Amino acid sequence: MSENTPDVDVVVAGAGAAGTAAALAAAEAGASVVLLEASESHRHGSNTAMSTSMIPAGGSRWQDELGIDDSAERFAEDIARKTKGRADPVATRALTEVAPELVAWLADHAGLPLELVTEFRYPGHTRDRCHAVADRSGKTMHGHLLGRVSATDDITFVVPMQLDDIEVENGHVAGAIVTSPDGRKETIQTRNIVLATNGFGADPDLVRRHIPEIAEGLYHGGDGSRGDALRIGQRIGADVGYLDAYQGHGSVAAPHGVLLTWATVMHGAVLVNVNGERFGDETEGYSEFGARVVAQPDATAFMIFDERIDAACRAFADYQDLLEAGAIRWMPDLAALADHIGAPAERLGDTLDRARAAAVGEQGDTQGREVFEAPLEAPYAAVKVTGALFHTQGGLHIDANARVQREGTAISGLYAAGGSAVGISGHGADGYLAGNGLLSALGLGYLAGRHAAGTVVTA
Repeated sequence: MSENTPDVDVVVAGAGAAGTAAALAAAEAGASVVLLEASESHRHGSNTAMSTSMIPAGGSRWQDELGIDDSAERFAEDIARKTKGRADPVATRALTEVAPELVAWLADHAGLPLELVTEFRYPGHTRDRCHAVADRSGKTMHGHLLGRVSATDDITFVVPMQLDDIEVENGHVAGAIVTSPDGRKETIQTRNIVLATNGFGADPDLVRRHIPEIAEGLYHGGDGSRGDALRIGQRIGADVGYLDAYQGHGSVAAPHGVLLTWATVMHGAVLVNVNGERFGDETEGYSEFGARVVAQPDATAFMIFDERIDAACRAFADYQDLLEAGAIRWMPDLAALADHIGAPAERLGDTLDRARAAAVGEQGDTQGREVFEAPLEAPYAAVKVTGALFHTQGGLHIDANARVQREGTAISGLYAAGGSAVGISGHGADGYLAGNGLLSALGLGYLAGRHAAGTVVTA
């Protein structure tokens, strides 16, 4: 096999953010690419499509235009602070350093209409550094990337097609073993494979084994995230790590299954359980609140906000979906709100009074929250939510070019990006910074595609 002429320069498995970035970067650098996708519903059912399109970058030209003092180093410091110094150092350095170049490339070469999000700041970020499309919709972003893939002559997009395994000869990738929907197996001869099939969030057994705290929560991610890259990597002895890391979320509307943006919190909303009690500092982060909501009675909470916050969140496509679904219920006063939640009015009133006092600076917050944009005012909006697992953040160890490692040495021609690789969230859920999953996908995909193309174009 290794003596034969390859069928294609680069095979990319998975057509989410990681895979499309890898395919586009490799093709742009002169390589021939086959992009494989197992799911025919990938345009709507991927983690990329379900995201809010936020891509963090410290030191971007968008920040420069607004006079925002930021850098890769400051971004890395924020990651270290949020993860308590436990983030993978190689991935952290690679991604924070490439991020400004990445967002510029996405805009200039991938045609992605990015803008800097300045109307609010997600927990843990000390600068406005999240770049997104106008409607804050991952589906919109993914559609642009897929459109650019379709318009690129050097990319052959095959869907549905499943990557089952890889061939490695003498320490170098030799082929991709794939299966078509009719069960026919074949081997694509190639010297470079990018694993971009995401993590293992859709495999309940792996979730229970590695992240049991969220195993009973809603899974709100792509159904193709079954641990394929992890399985392939482990079979060939690749280094793995951070399998307990994940991005959770504390506000998926129930039973609608639509994300309620955490921008509500950053504008002043609070979460209460069915007893009318808050259960933490909501501004710590939406990821850690996934398991916290699952731990509440009935695995349920209610996001409480007002008309000011409603107006501030209407730019989000997901929020518009919630409005259309009738998931946002309005109550004229405290009594009606308590009745809707099923909580004792006196207890809920005390909870909101304490939050109001903290918001106006009359006393410290009982939950330790320091940031309230403004106190809540009637009428009140309430959205019933549950806690969810969005995607895992552990996987195959990679180097600065996204090459998969085995005993600390790169496996020649094998790359991992996005949820297939270790992320930059440390361990557990509380190290996740908004957008870091999408940065890992797009950033490692970009690095992998560019490096893989370099190995064949210069050979």
